[in-house]
Amino acid sequence: MKVALTGAGGFLGFHTRALVQSLGGNSLAVGLGERFDADEARNSVDGSDRLVHLAGVNRGTDSEILDGNMNFATQLAQVLRSVASPPAEVVYANSIQAGNDSVYGYAKARSGDILRTACESVGARFTDIMLPNLFGEHGRPLYNSVVATFCHKLHAGALPEVRDDKQLVLLHAQTAAEVLLGIVTVNQMESLATRRWVSEILAQLEQIAETYRHGDVPVVTTDFDRDLFNTYRSFRTNKPEDLPFALDRRADSRGSFFEVCRSQGGASQTSFSTTLPGITRGQHYHRRKIERFVVLSGTAEIAMRRLFSQEVLRFQVNGSAPVAIDMPTLWTHSITNTGDSGLYTMFWTNDIFDPANPDTFAEEV
Repeated sequence: MKVALTGAGGFLGFHTRALVQSLGGNSLAVGLGERFDADEARNSVDGSDRLVHLAGVNRGTDSEILDGNMNFATQLAQVLRSVASPPAEVVYANSIQAGNDSVYGYAKARSGDILRTACESVGARFTDIMLPNLFGEHGRPLYNSVVATFCHKLHAGALPEVRDDKQLVLLHAQTAAEVLLGIVTVNQMESLATRRWVSEILAQLEQIAETYRHGDVPVVTTDFDRDLFNTYRSFRTNKPEDLPFALDRRADSRGSFFEVCRSQGGASQTSFSTTLPGITRGQHYHRRKIERFVVLSGTAEIAMRRLFSQEVLRFQVNGSAPVAIDMPTLWTHSITNTGDSGLYTMFWTNDIFDPANPDTFAEEV
């Protein structure tokens, strides 16, 4: 599967690229605006199975928003008409605001018209998807969503305020990516979206932040609970020193004892492994699964890397001073026995392992 993407470097672009990679496909970026290079764009689009248009301008003056979105669509239409093998389908990540009274809504609607006309001229199927408010891991605060803004402020110890309390239709970015790639239908998308008042979102995030402050896992009984928690957790990666939770180890003449995980609600599974010296486990990532590592005995290095990044975070851990480290979603991770004896590790996840849907994708740290 070859997928050409505009806006590949943005929030939804990151999530869409991650999904394409998990499916074993290849995503190619198409630069627009000041980054537009006609030859490079044609190379990415020509022969692709699907072109997904994510790039957009939703902040700025009225002219910047209007001209920016129209320019993106015009450049992309030019590319479509000039390639020898246009994609079979062009998917437009539109907005539920399209066609409303705002400049942004008008710009999104007109951009869709430009792309639809170009698709008709080259025989490509045009799919116009009205996405609701998106949230998810690594969103930009004060830009992508109010969820990202609340998460950022809560993790920084600030007290967010609700200035315009209204009901939002919320969709996690991984689900949005599934819709854009045709894995989930538009009708299914509507049933997977969640409606929450802004004040309700803040109240739940405040509860998540307070519960997780010392490592307890909040209630994750629904997909929305899990996705909101994973979104909040992603902001802890901005300060890697915040990732390990020190555990209260109590030792006496009989041995030692410490708690591994307190979960406030939802399914869970606990596993145990032994690892020989020099051996590495893991080397994979999860799209939605919450996973905790705790070394019970021995010494190890836990490493993790965000997808499409080169920076690797490394943590030296041992059973004599136990810590719990939760693996961020969409980060590949591993654990290596760095000692001379056996390594004993406990793993906790928020779901029961399903061999038919393991949510585990191979990727070297």
